[in-house]
Amino acid sequence: MSANQNMNTIQDYDDVLAAMEGYVHGLKTGNIAELKKTFHKDAIMYGHLGDDLSEGSIDHLYAYVEKFGAAPNIKTNITILHKTLTTAIVRIEMEHDAADENFTDYHSLIKMNGKWKVVAKLFHLYDK
Repeated sequence: MSANQNMNTIQDYDDVLAAMEGYVHGLKTGNIAELKKTFHKDAIMYGHLGDDLSEGSIDHLYAYVEKFGAAPNIKTNITILHKTLTTAIVRIEMEHDAADENFTDYHSLIKMNGKWKVVAKLFHLYDK
C-alpha cells in the first residue's frame, strides 16, 4: 500500500490565491503591467459580451482595461475549484468592474518555474 500523503500544501493554495489576487488588483487599479504578471504570454480568453463572442488572445482583456480603466469598486470572491501539484482551476465572482459589469471568470493555471500563470480565461457576463 502506498503512503497516504497530501501533496497539496496550504502554501500551494496560498500561492494560487496570490496569483489571482494580483489579477484582481490589476483590475482594481487598471494596471495592465500587473495583469500581465498573472497571465502566460500566450494565454487565451473566451466569453460572450452581449451577443458578441470575445475570443482569442488575452490581449483582449488588456484592451478592455485600457478602454474602461480602473475598477475601484470591484468586489470579488475567489474559489479554487481544484488543484494538483502543477495545475489549478479557479472561479472568480466579480461585481462592479470598471464598466460596472458583473462577471463569473474561470481561470486555468499552470505552475511553471515555480510560479502560477493563467493560461486560459473563460468568462460569463451577466445582464443588468
